[in-house]
Amino acid sequence: MLVKEQPASFTPQPQSFAALMEMYEINYIKLRLLCGDIRSLPDETVSRITGGIPVALSLIENSRHTTTLMLTYLFHERSGNKDNRPDMLVRVYHDSRQAEVISHRCRLTDDVVQYWGKELDTMLLCRWRMNRFLYKWTNYLRRQGHCFT
Repeated sequence: MLVKEQPASFTPQPQSFAALMEMYEINYIKLRLLCGDIRSLPDETVSRITGGIPVALSLIENSRHTTTLMLTYLFHERSGNKDNRPDMLVRVYHDSRQAEVISHRCRLTDDVVQYWGKELDTMLLCRWRMNRFLYKWTNYLRRQGHCFT
């Protein structure tokens, strides 16, 4: 009787823990492409492109193993509106080469969304969505020509 071999590994499914870890790794790569060496970024930097909305990057914390940064659009430079959303707080883990959204400000409210204190499934889903947004946003910023190097 012939037994069909199963593959040694599988592709993580969306919204699974394995997929979330993979998303963190991809987000690290995307941020490195956008920022270069994250450890050597100035405390404040702005990327401006012709016809586009400026994007600000602020270093919140920089240590040996992690860097925490804030990414946001600067809408006020084009419209006078002081509402700079999205505000994404991202922690970069240098040793594991991962980047994770740790909080963000919602589009329609002033609430800051954080993951602690939620049920496990809800926390995983929330982290998946916010890190997927970072993945898409960094792709979009790079396609537009934004760069922090």
